[in-house]
Amino acid sequence: MIASTAAVAVALPATTAEAASGPAGIGAKGAFLLDSGKNRQLWGKDADTRRQMASTTKIMTAVVVLDTRGVDLNKKVTVKQSYRDYVARNGASTADLRTGDQLTVRQLLYGLMLPSGCDAAYALADTFGSGGTEAARTKSFITKMNQKASDLGMKNTKYDSFDGISAAGANYTTPRDTAQLARHAIADSTFSTVVKATSTRQKAANVNRTYYWDNTNKLLGSYKGAIGIKTGTGTKAGPCLVFAAQRDGRTVVGVLLNDPVNRYPDAVKMLDWAYKAKTEVKLRQLPESAQRD
Repeated sequence: MIASTAAVAVALPATTAEAASGPAGIGAKGAFLLDSGKNRQLWGKDADTRRQMASTTKIMTAVVVLDTRGVDLNKKVTVKQSYRDYVARNGASTADLRTGDQLTVRQLLYGLMLPSGCDAAYALADTFGSGGTEAARTKSFITKMNQKASDLGMKNTKYDSFDGISAAGANYTTPRDTAQLARHAIADSTFSTVVKATSTRQKAANVNRTYYWDNTNKLLGSYKGAIGIKTGTGTKAGPCLVFAAQRDGRTVVGVLLNDPVNRYPDAVKMLDWAYKAKTEVKLRQLPESAQRD
């Protein structure tokens, strides 16, 4: 379970010199760089402007699950037809979960974070929410997401969705808030193991079916030291990327919100600036069968 970091949820400000400088040519409308170990801002661009976040929402979905007291990662969850119907109705990214299959909570976290499965998000929200109906359970789960945001000091974040599909548009965050969430999330060994996997094979517990999932985050396997964490793309949110890397014992977290053209090159520029490096990157190519997010 992830330990609470509410006491250090606010990043320390950058020095005047650091704030004045920074990586050049970042095209995202909002961006942030955090030295995770020191919880210190390195650089920001419109760091406190609220923007929609698309599937980067799923970071909080995973955090709420992992922060559940006594969470059993080996608990089996049966896939319902309603999860598949939800994906089809919304044209959403999917882990292609099959009705009746049983997968563990741990496996569903892979389905949530690698192919950005909205069906996996639904399954987790339905399992970890409370109430007598799916609607009640998913609503209560979103309430838990908002409570966790409050606990972490994310003052400019609100969730109205368990996966980033926001009917009312009231699903927003800021680069600064998301960096704090990412810092909290990667402190958990299960989360960090899941999000740094470029691909995975997961076998259903009750039938002879194996799921093959590729990580939509092309920075993994491309940038030296990259360890995650989540992509997101939406009509209003634009392309988003929450990313992290470790070099020489130093962990840096970055956030890009609404980066319409260059989110991966921008992430490389930001990390190279933080590490005072120059990295040649050839992005990992996703198989044709992989989800895009």
